[in-house]
Amino acid sequence: MHRFFAPDLDPGDEFVVLPRDEAEHLTRVLRLGVGDTVAVFNGRGQEFAARVASAVRRDVRVQLQSRIEPAAEADVPITLVQAVIKGEKMDDVVRDAVMLGVAAVQPIVSKRAETTVAALIRTNRVDRWRRVALASAKQSRRAVLPEIRTPLTLENYLAEPPTALRVMFVEPAAGGGESVAALQREPIPSDAAILVGPEGGWTEHECAMAREQQVRLMTLGHRTLRADAVPIAAISVLQFLWGDL
Repeated sequence: MHRFFAPDLDPGDEFVVLPRDEAEHLTRVLRLGVGDTVAVFNGRGQEFAARVASAVRRDVRVQLQSRIEPAAEADVPITLVQAVIKGEKMDDVVRDAVMLGVAAVQPIVSKRAETTVAALIRTNRVDRWRRVALASAKQSRRAVLPEIRTPLTLENYLAEPPTALRVMFVEPAAGGGESVAALQREPIPSDAAILVGPEGGWTEHECAMAREQQVRLMTLGHRTLRADAVPIAAISVLQFLWGDL
């Protein structure tokens, strides 16, 4: 069953109108029409089977029929705090992090990131990542659409109210990082944020700033991973340790 994002969906409504881009995908790409059965979700956890009631190009209205139980959300909400990496690799990180169940993605600009906050906003990168997140939520059958937040500098992020656990993943060669396995012996946090650096990793100054804000420095093992591989490995390991798969 094809899934469509309907942010205005309310469980008490009989009909819901799809956003124009979703409507166009239904009519022009998938060639669906009146009478076809689809699934619609609102990004806040509700999903319904629905019947297409009317469909004219970018004007599609569906009739809600029955509630669908979506994929379960993680018990420990994880925010991926990702230093922006080059090119389409950032798209891949957002896609896979959403697929694995993160609650939010916070892009940050670090010392070794080859961009600025202003440049990211000017080039509409955030809008692109939000489209990637939506496509990944559809594919992974999530009914909650994770928030892709406005980029920040690392300094500004560290000044924000913290989650129950904040972990900065560092390269094994950097030294000073404890093994992520240490978390297995500790209580499961109510929520968590994981900080992942760009190509080239974090600078010593950035690691020091993080320590000052009670961020724990950790490693994923003895091998050095690519920047785009670290978030996926980290999310998977933490979910395994917390029984959140």
